[in-house]
Amino acid sequence: MEWLLVGLGLVILLLAGDALVKGAVNLSLRVGIPALIVSLTIVAFGTSAPELLISIKAGLEGVPGIALGNVVGSNTANILMVLGIPALLATMHTSECDSRKTYVQMLAASVLFIALAFTGEFNLVTGLILLAALAAMLAVAFRDARAHRSAEKAAAAAAEDDDEEEVEGADPDMPWWQIFVFLILGLVGLPLGADLLVDNATVIAREFGVTDTVIGLTLVAVGTSLPELATTVMAALRRQADVALGNVIGSNMFNLLAIIGIASIVAPIPVDREFLVFDLWVMLGASILLLPFVFLGRDITRTWGVILTALYVGYVLIVLS
Repeated sequence: MEWLLVGLGLVILLLAGDALVKGAVNLSLRVGIPALIVSLTIVAFGTSAPELLISIKAGLEGVPGIALGNVVGSNTANILMVLGIPALLATMHTSECDSRKTYVQMLAASVLFIALAFTGEFNLVTGLILLAALAAMLAVAFRDARAHRSAEKAAAAAAEDDDEEEVEGADPDMPWWQIFVFLILGLVGLPLGADLLVDNATVIAREFGVTDTVIGLTLVAVGTSLPELATTVMAALRRQADVALGNVIGSNMFNLLAIIGIASIVAPIPVDREFLVFDLWVMLGASILLLPFVFLGRDITRTWGVILTALYVGYVLIVLS
């Protein structure tokens, strides 16, 4: 029954997160917030809402291993599994996209996160540091995106109204009542899904005699990485490597800076020694593995897909053992 409830909680989280994104995006556009700001903030935060609610719930319930394991495990899974499995289906031509700047930012966020982890606890102070770093990165992203879009408009003489269509979840014809239904479903569903997932994942951990950290690093992390996996598989099949790689890099930055930043302000998150000696370094090592694809113009071929997927399977087996 606990496994079914964990699955139900995960499904509710994913559907509620999607509903919240659609409602928030269309409400923001209706009240006049620029589409560019909506893309960089509301969509990004909305798609990370399930992980955020899980981490906050786990921190408040006294199972910090799930809170931290969810983020660290998701980041590792995003690189090894979310990029590895799609590469098994089709070569991802990452040599055609330029992700160097955001990749360096992700590495910097990872190093900052690990350094703060060695303080022994993510609390109000460390949370504010992470959120300050997030604000700085968003400011840079907003400046770059605005400059890029201005250049595109000048070249193509694009109309201002095209902005709405470029935002994920935007629907210019969505009625007000539907916007509010999406918002209510999202705001009610997210905490409900988080309750079901965290409570029953904790029960499973006790039944199998494993720690909440192990459950966070495996079951919860893989579950919350499924949307990224689905997006990346479709991007790989459509030969949109820039979408796939950008999705992973952006998701990892938000996991480290936004989710733990906010969750640690709500409730302190102590860092288990297991993270300091193994899991954080695996996460950083997985991030460094992207170097040849970002800087050396290499494609993620099927051979690399096998390597990345095998590394992830090996990591999960080590964690479970």
